[in-house]
Amino acid sequence: MQYDLLVIGGGPGGFAAAVKAAQLGKKVALFEAREPGGTCLNRGCIPTKALMHTSQRYQELKEGIPGIALGDVQPDWAGLAARKNEVVSTLRDGMASLIKGNKIDLIAEHAVITGPQTVRAGENTYEGAHILVAAGSIPSRPPIPGLDLPGVVTSDELLDDISPRDSMVIIGGGVIGVELATVWAAMGTKVVIVEALERILANLDREISQSVSMQLKKQGVEIYTSAMVSRLTQEDGRLTVHFTHKEEEKAASGATVLAAMGRRANTAGLFDGVEVELNRGMLVVNDRYETSVPSILAIGDAIGGIQLAHKAEAEGVRAVELLYGHVPERVSSPIPSCVYTSPEIAQTGLTADECKAQGIPTLVGKYVMGGNGRTVIEGGGRTFIKVVFHGESHVLLGAQLLCHRATDLVSELNTAVTLGLTAEQMLSPVRPHPTFAEGISEAVEAAFGQSLHSAPVRKR
Repeated sequence: MQYDLLVIGGGPGGFAAAVKAAQLGKKVALFEAREPGGTCLNRGCIPTKALMHTSQRYQELKEGIPGIALGDVQPDWAGLAARKNEVVSTLRDGMASLIKGNKIDLIAEHAVITGPQTVRAGENTYEGAHILVAAGSIPSRPPIPGLDLPGVVTSDELLDDISPRDSMVIIGGGVIGVELATVWAAMGTKVVIVEALERILANLDREISQSVSMQLKKQGVEIYTSAMVSRLTQEDGRLTVHFTHKEEEKAASGATVLAAMGRRANTAGLFDGVEVELNRGMLVVNDRYETSVPSILAIGDAIGGIQLAHKAEAEGVRAVELLYGHVPERVSSPIPSCVYTSPEIAQTGLTADECKAQGIPTLVGKYVMGGNGRTVIEGGGRTFIKVVFHGESHVLLGAQLLCHRATDLVSELNTAVTLGLTAEQMLSPVRPHPTFAEGISEAVEAAFGQSLHSAPVRKR
């Protein structure tokens, strides 16, 4: 059958590309060998956040809620798994309905690109004027001795087996490792994180990284950074991770080891008889998302860059709009990052350290949310909003948040960075009280030493 567009991968990027093409009147086939929604919906973002929501509520109940008398609170692992599955299936069913409603042919087979305009799936070959690769990524498994032992899992397997564990060692202190550490630590598991870089969440603002480390340690999580794993061993059903930390040989044991050392492009075996330029397994594309074979496009994790669902979705829409002669509605950057710890983390644009490294003059405003009424109501905590402006033009270059609802608040700040708004323009709107959003006004004012709800800065 002849199609206008063959889309490989039913995750956020592939789904968005397929729907956008269908909206533009194109005949589309979407290939997804597993469930619609890809990794994000089925084995990533959504199940993780569903677990985090419940585990954070459990933590609050354990610690006590002022004004409510509670009895003994215990984890319900079966209920936790059921809730996660309910959330995933609800969203998956909705996505399947949208695919059908947009008259997109869903091909539930593994797809292989056999030519510039042909795809083989199952027993059939499909032809399309263009092919768009949105194959996503899979967990990385570096060649560490013992990493293939029983009981060593990736996030894929862990999220399929929601059960109590007395202890867990997590190799990797990135977003995946930290979020899953938060879930199991809150539910009573003894967790150890072993991270090769000098700090956890190394791609985020340094102050945020330090604050999250302190918070995790308060939860009882052990953290080793600048730690190089040499091997894994197993004895009496227990796994041991051997690593070097500060030039000393150390070991951490647990019932489970989570290998959370990043993800790699899922391009192995994708092409049969077609030569396409790759860079470390990632497809090389131009600014129109075209590969070295112009009829084959690629987006999302398959082309590298920040591995986030909303980045892939934006690229999917842009690629289709460019392909069919439309001016893209969305920009390709900045891409906001979110981490669903408690409190939440979000950032967009440049940090002050990145500006300094690039020689960009800055004006930084930081508001500690201890004076924010909504934050006090929600339980306080060491939280803040930081904004980074150009030192001369006052244009917002970036923002970093560690606070309640940070993942929602960052959208306003990302819009400001995208549109190049100045500090003066950001101060124009009135933000309602009592809300977390008031902290944005305070942070902007703080850049000029004028935050209304911060202690006065003494002039010397």
